[in-house]
Amino acid sequence: MDLLTLLGSILPRDGVLTGTDMAGYVQDWWGRQQGQALCIALPRDTAEVSAIVSACAAAGHGVIPQGGNTGLTGAASPASTAGDRLPVIVSLARMRRIRDIDVANFTISVDAGCILADVHAAAEAHQRLFPVSLGAEGSCQIGGIVSTNAGGTNVLRYGSTRENVLGLEVVLPDGTVWNGMKGLRKDNTGYDLRQLFIGAEGTLGIVTGAVLKLHPLSRVHATAWLALDSPASALAVLNRLRATCGERLTTFELLNAAQLAAVVACQPKLRVPVEAPWHLLVELADMTEAGSLEALLFDTVGEALSGGELLDAIPATSDSQRAAYWALRHGTAEANRSSGVVLSADISVPVASVPAFLENASNAVRNVFARATTMVVSHMGDGNIHFGTHFDTADWQAMRDPAATTLAVRRIVNDCADALGGSFSAEHGIGRKLTEELAKRADPAELLLMRRIKAAIDPAGIMNPGCLLS
Repeated sequence: MDLLTLLGSILPRDGVLTGTDMAGYVQDWWGRQQGQALCIALPRDTAEVSAIVSACAAAGHGVIPQGGNTGLTGAASPASTAGDRLPVIVSLARMRRIRDIDVANFTISVDAGCILADVHAAAEAHQRLFPVSLGAEGSCQIGGIVSTNAGGTNVLRYGSTRENVLGLEVVLPDGTVWNGMKGLRKDNTGYDLRQLFIGAEGTLGIVTGAVLKLHPLSRVHATAWLALDSPASALAVLNRLRATCGERLTTFELLNAAQLAAVVACQPKLRVPVEAPWHLLVELADMTEAGSLEALLFDTVGEALSGGELLDAIPATSDSQRAAYWALRHGTAEANRSSGVVLSADISVPVASVPAFLENASNAVRNVFARATTMVVSHMGDGNIHFGTHFDTADWQAMRDPAATTLAVRRIVNDCADALGGSFSAEHGIGRKLTEELAKRADPAELLLMRRIKAAIDPAGIMNPGCLLS
């Protein structure tokens, strides 16, 4: 029995997609990577995932796990060429069950196909918070954010996905199911296996379920849009807010004027509150009365204004104004996808080095590509910078070798990060886009350990071939 026929016997009639029905699954989010797959398998539960993986392993076909396909490095999309045995994409879109909410234990157990926004809503219905927050939360899935160790806008206070996962269920490369769905804060019984799969980008197995850590739901927020003249001023404001507001500071997002102009061009109904070279979206969250939290923020911002660290400050005085501020922030990814060609880098450096990186990288790019524009949006509170090098469509089309330009920009920007002790992949992962960068920049001992782990768990190399490790 061939693999397609076998998969058809495992899944219902509409559970195996082929031909033109695969169109939405074989292209990456940017629309730049169009790949090939044997089929799309749509399991409904962990048992079906196990059966699919077992069948693929026996037939020698690769398996590509796919969540919401919102990643930016191509981890969930197949390569354009795949030899004589095309991979099977396993989409978890039908696995959306909230398995359990333990209010007393502050945990929620979910299928890996649950949409992040649905998990937020389920937690909030019980006055709890799952803190991982992304611009793509309306479409990204839990399995995807676990497999990429997603960050987002709340890392400053709550940490990345890794810090908010207590247990996992994983289908291993031979079809075996590892059930590690424990909601324990303390479990010192050997290797912490869940950490192997968080951030592994589907190269060691398919995450099918997760136990997520919940937090008390903040009842009030205080939000402000701040204008300033430089990232160095932003660092001074960050230090001031941390000193006065402590853990109440949940959001500290830095954007430059060029990035916001792209957002407004993409969404003309949005308006930037004030003109300035640099902008901050700042938010506090707490359980206290709204008035006292707002007073804390406004007093601190007032001191920053008096100290010359800020050019202007516009507090959000209504829910609609707060939502408008967040719409500007969350509009950046879509704006960059539709604004000419943006070569986006996902950098992290020590927080105190963010201003130096931005100056060094901007100058280095402009020295080589004088017509390029830099677009910046940074989770500055945790040192993560999304540094975009923007080319007008006409300039890009006129280039003799766009691929060489992409590699040159990547080298320039990543070299600037290296020089400051940083990383070229802060929260987006390696995927298929950055495998060569990892091979070139990672410590040899680190690469050796990763390859040994991969070989031990997936000796046939069927799990997400070509992703993470080239």
